[in-house]
Amino acid sequence: MRILTVGHSYVVSMNRLMPLEWALAGHDVTVAAPQFYHADLRPMPCDPIGQAPFDLVEIPARWTKRVHIFRYGHKLRNLLKTGRFDIIHAWEEPFIYAGFQVARWTPAETPLIFSTFQNLPKRYPPPFSWMERHAMRKATAWTAFGQTIANNLKIRNVYRDKPWIEIPLGVDTSAFQPDEVSKRIELKNVGWPESAVPVIGYVGRFVEEKGLRHLMKVLDQIEAPGKRWKALFVGGGPLESELREWASGYSDSVVKILTGVEHDRVPKLLNAIDICAVPSQTRPHWQEQLGRILIEAMASGVPVLASHSGEIPHVVGQAGVVIPEDDIEQWVKSLNRLLDQPLYRSELAGLGLQRVLENYAWPIVARRFLTFFEQIRNGG
Repeated sequence: MRILTVGHSYVVSMNRLMPLEWALAGHDVTVAAPQFYHADLRPMPCDPIGQAPFDLVEIPARWTKRVHIFRYGHKLRNLLKTGRFDIIHAWEEPFIYAGFQVARWTPAETPLIFSTFQNLPKRYPPPFSWMERHAMRKATAWTAFGQTIANNLKIRNVYRDKPWIEIPLGVDTSAFQPDEVSKRIELKNVGWPESAVPVIGYVGRFVEEKGLRHLMKVLDQIEAPGKRWKALFVGGGPLESELREWASGYSDSVVKILTGVEHDRVPKLLNAIDICAVPSQTRPHWQEQLGRILIEAMASGVPVLASHSGEIPHVVGQAGVVIPEDDIEQWVKSLNRLLDQPLYRSELAGLGLQRVLENYAWPIVARRFLTFFEQIRNGG
């Protein structure tokens, strides 16, 4: 197949592993990505392609700080209108302007498949509702990145009559894997000598809905900081000043905060932690859509302690600890158990790694997409 896949996430080379797998399977693949995008951890230009066996087309884009209205330049229109693709895949939401652009410029005879993270029954105001209707009328099919997403969309008018399938995102198991050497190096890099004291890690956006305030409250109730636990926060966002003010109550040997981290350093930093905390907090207009750090941590052999928000229970299954998101007492109890029982941590680490290798490794995920593409191309 000749496949064109479009998505702002492709600005990061690590996010191109699915089209890489398609190309390695023998398909003619073109990836379209913004020349520059304001990503979660830092603003960044498009990563170079290197020696990948697919074409990367960098598209000028504007207003990338605001995902709902960011837009691609006419270079994408010209690429879509060539008519040389058998499948066009949009890793953009159909209700945002960029998704609307892809739909508008896709030739009528070419199958268009959207991949979506919408896991709440939202009704978007105009013009976003108009864009979504137009995009889904033009779409041939769609994929859901998780069970809560599928449950939400399969009953909606503009989605329910289209072919669809649930396929999760994947993880690079060659980058995210247990690595004791990286552990020693990264502990040294953050200024902590290697020791038997477990490190609790948080990796993600510093925002309220990701549970940062919740985690700070939990850690304040964990005894013997520096002797029983340390905490490493990696990310960035509007709560950074609040986080730093809270951290000032502990010594630098107990709490570290890293911002502006390069994406390719995240796998190494995950190896420096012993427990990955994902305390996402459901809000009226948001719940966790995946929690990619979950599969990255599990692939790295790090046990996860996560909240029962959105897709998290379906991602973790029985391979980690999932507890009520607002139950501080249960969070403290579960974290204390993980800190005090290294064998328990090791057992969960093994279960998590097995779950990733069976369900979330990119070759497995990519094959599922290709099978679906073939079905849609053949009118299935």
